[in-house]
Amino acid sequence: MRHAASIQQCIQAPGGKAASGKSSILAFFLMLAVFVSGTVHAQVPDRKSPPALGPTPLLRLPAIQRFQLSNGLPVVIMEKHNVPVVQVNLLVNAGSAMDANNKSGLASLTVDMMDEGAGQRDALELADAIDFLGASIRTNAGMHTSSITLHTPLGKIDEALPLMADIAMRPTFPATELGRKQKERLTTLLQWHDEPRAIASVLFNRTLFGAQHPYGIPTLGSERSIHAFVVDDLRKFHSLFFHAGNATIVVVGDVVPQTILPKFEAAFGSWGRKPASKASWTRPKQVRQRQIYLVDKPEAAQSEIRIGRIGAERLTEDYFPLVVMNTILGGSFTSRLNQNLREQHGYTYGAGSSFDFRLLPGPFLAGSAVQSAVTDKALTEFMNELTRILQPSSDEELTRAKNYLALRYPRSFQTASQIAGELGEVVTYSLPDDYFNTYVQRVLSVTKEDVVRVAKKYLDPEAVAIIIVGDRKVIEKGLRDLNLGPVNNLSIEDVLGKPPVVESKN
Repeated sequence: MRHAASIQQCIQAPGGKAASGKSSILAFFLMLAVFVSGTVHAQVPDRKSPPALGPTPLLRLPAIQRFQLSNGLPVVIMEKHNVPVVQVNLLVNAGSAMDANNKSGLASLTVDMMDEGAGQRDALELADAIDFLGASIRTNAGMHTSSITLHTPLGKIDEALPLMADIAMRPTFPATELGRKQKERLTTLLQWHDEPRAIASVLFNRTLFGAQHPYGIPTLGSERSIHAFVVDDLRKFHSLFFHAGNATIVVVGDVVPQTILPKFEAAFGSWGRKPASKASWTRPKQVRQRQIYLVDKPEAAQSEIRIGRIGAERLTEDYFPLVVMNTILGGSFTSRLNQNLREQHGYTYGAGSSFDFRLLPGPFLAGSAVQSAVTDKALTEFMNELTRILQPSSDEELTRAKNYLALRYPRSFQTASQIAGELGEVVTYSLPDDYFNTYVQRVLSVTKEDVVRVAKKYLDPEAVAIIIVGDRKVIEKGLRDLNLGPVNNLSIEDVLGKPPVVESKN
């Protein structure tokens, strides 16, 4: 306001009369220039340091609503009314962990086959009916949970739900489709023989968990088990695990309970109910000493490195400190592992680490693909970082890791599909209904002492399995010179067996 008054004064003649002519115009623009110049200089930002972050916003989601159909099938609903779409996820407590020892791959094959013909439709008719609605229905088998997911426009929910119910309750498992799926899986097993990542993954899991534990066996199955499957195997697995007493419906979208529940009742209310199937597994034993397992991949330009040990189960009280600690170590682009191996040394395009939280303790994994010539140097840096994380981090590093987790968390709840997937974790692990809305606070409450404590509890650089797939003649000497432990030489066939014969029996 002072600037405005000054300008007004400069265009007034002495005595209160308006000035005229060139002098008044010149005076006006001169004063305007002074005003603009002063304003610009006053607004020059300080670019010497990044702007300070404000308070971390908290996530606030609608309430989780729980219901049951007449047959006892639970229904979990979260309303999201901004877009007229609906996501329906049917979760079944069955997965690869339920495969018998001689039938590895049965769960994933059964679930994969459920949309290859259901009700009165064959595979093509079913696919056409789904596409006609502009909907999507997918099936997936995990380690402990399988799912059938439906994404549909709200206006097509009445036609889409019966198709989903057919897939869940009335799959036909046609023999011709089974033969095609078997051939696809055998082809994948054959391709693994030329894929270092697959070789490293199979050996890593087997080394940590053993060849008899479900976590140590490929969920795809073996050549022997895939060849042996018949339609009756799939029908028995489906009958045993797919029923109203072993499942939950999760729905997110532009719905309200009073209108959507009758639709679920019509589609799934007749589904039979049995006692929930119970399974138990031996808890995996921890790695006791450091060893290197070297798989020869002649002429490989890169070496696949996997370093790990048994981690923690999903319901551990250490979950949030572990997530923060791993973010510092290898869970983000600015993590120590990535900054060391990629940015500082240029050994790789990316390096990282992770905890795979499951019903039983899953694996902790640190790994990367590095240039063959620097395999030993890269491994040295991995071990250095696994040792350094046992010491307290800086305040800045801890704050950056917590902000990374807290500020990116809401992006997991942008769509109905994402929210339904997150709700699936609440259902699978019986997490509290306020879990999402308290997540950020629990991350921000992690201290440096918490990070050091869980690092020392779960990470021991002296007791890890080290898996390396690469050109032995190039990398073996450097690995042995590190004196990290025994070096066990393996061939690809030692890990995967002989290349499978790919031919359908049907």
